[in-house]
Amino acid sequence: MLEVTPTNARMWSRIGSRAVFGQAILALAKETDNLMVLSADLGSSSGLGRFQKEFPEKYLNVGISEQNMIGVASGLAKDGFTVFATSFAPFISMRASEQIRMNLGYMKLNVKAVSIGSGVAMGFLGNSHYGIEDASIMRSIPNLTVVGPADCTEIVKSVFAAAAYDGPIYLRLTGSVNNPTVYKNDYNFEIGKAVTLCDGSDITIFANGSMVYESLQAAKVLQEDGLSTAVVNMHTIKPLDRVAVDKARVSAKLIVSTEEHSIIGGLGSAIAEHNAGHQNSPPHLIIGLPDLFSEVGEYRYLLQQHRLTADQLVLRIKQKFLSLR
Repeated sequence: MLEVTPTNARMWSRIGSRAVFGQAILALAKETDNLMVLSADLGSSSGLGRFQKEFPEKYLNVGISEQNMIGVASGLAKDGFTVFATSFAPFISMRASEQIRMNLGYMKLNVKAVSIGSGVAMGFLGNSHYGIEDASIMRSIPNLTVVGPADCTEIVKSVFAAAAYDGPIYLRLTGSVNNPTVYKNDYNFEIGKAVTLCDGSDITIFANGSMVYESLQAAKVLQEDGLSTAVVNMHTIKPLDRVAVDKARVSAKLIVSTEEHSIIGGLGSAIAEHNAGHQNSPPHLIIGLPDLFSEVGEYRYLLQQHRLTADQLVLRIKQKFLSLR
């Protein structure tokens, strides 16, 4: 296991989510004999360049064929391997969705499907490479666990937790290089268990992926403005930590969900579906990518255009909260 220290956290933040995934897989391979890592012709893009050289016997490039990759990964899993299969978010979640549904969901095979560049992190490559619907598609498949790490430190924690987890996982990586740091020190990470980062009684913000950092920064401003605001890192979208949601449901005046994903079908929808079964739930503001194909641009520019930066979260949350009075 890679050691979580402030120095490592800063370094991981600088090199970004894909490179950190590669480092985590490299460290995992040194202690996992039955590991296999597959790529759909995106080894270097997935941060696996060094891994390919050091562990060629544990690496397969299946070419530009995500459907076949999931089939090969499933066969390896049936032979007892722990398998990580990687590609860009829309390719692995949509081109191979039927194979993931049948082999991972229905057959419960021990494959970890890793989507790199989820959300709008692919920037100038445009909508063909944006992962805006992937969590909703993967969340709808029975028996498939869906995880969206908050930062590069949590990517490391997620990779090792996924390897130890007996069952299929969809691991959704957001952010790019110079990924903002949420965790500088070690902490307890458990699939399916949310992490409360700060407490508050007026507003509870549930966030995952890149939006955890932005939500923390927004919460600081809201606190200064007199709005007691909690931030919960809901890194696991499925299974949802219902205990954490119920705590907010009975204590907060407003629930907010933030995610670098479509407002349809992701974390916000999961929380809303749970709360729909209970009376007297507080209002819920769902913040995410709008239901449209985005313009093309640099990553931070796109977050700003879609009002997903901390300052814009403050404005949107304050407007909603004040409308409740």
